[in-house]
Amino acid sequence: MHSSLIGKVEKANRYAREPDRITFDRLSLTFRGDNDTHQVALESGRWHCTCHSFDSWGSCVHLLTLQKVMGAMLPDEARVSSFALEQPVPVA
Repeated sequence: MHSSLIGKVEKANRYAREPDRITFDRLSLTFRGDNDTHQVALESGRWHCTCHSFDSWGSCVHLLTLQKVMGAMLPDEARVSSFALEQPVPVA
């Protein structure tokens, strides 16, 4: 392998171990769920999904999955989910 390519491959491997270097600004994908296939998009930190749960709740399992998979690569506003578990209220 050409020596300059070796350096580029090594640098790419280092970058791949540092996902916080990457931030998605815009994303469009197809998500194959158990029951149907949905179109999911991220634009300016706002999600959209074609599933019924997103229509009802503004979030869905498809978005939660992507948030877990992409983690630090998402802008802060795209990491927040309306399905996030709240702290339990203490019982008196």
